[in-house]
Amino acid sequence: MVVLSPESDGGRRVMIHGKCTGTAYSLFDVLDFLHRAGLPAEDRGIDDPKLIEWRGGGPYDRDNTA
Repeated sequence: MVVLSPESDGGRRVMIHGKCTGTAYSLFDVLDFLHRAGLPAEDRGIDDPKLIEWRGGGPYDRDNTA
């Protein structure tokens, strides 16, 4: 899963297996995309670089909503 850099509206496009699955506006949205893809949707998954590649800042960067 790849979470792309924030767009002008604060959302971040989410790619799973090379396909855009939607836009995340919060960490809850990212967890929802993980769950729907059948991937482990646990809080600690947010920090797992083997599971999620964060581009343009990580999940806890102050200026990112996701």
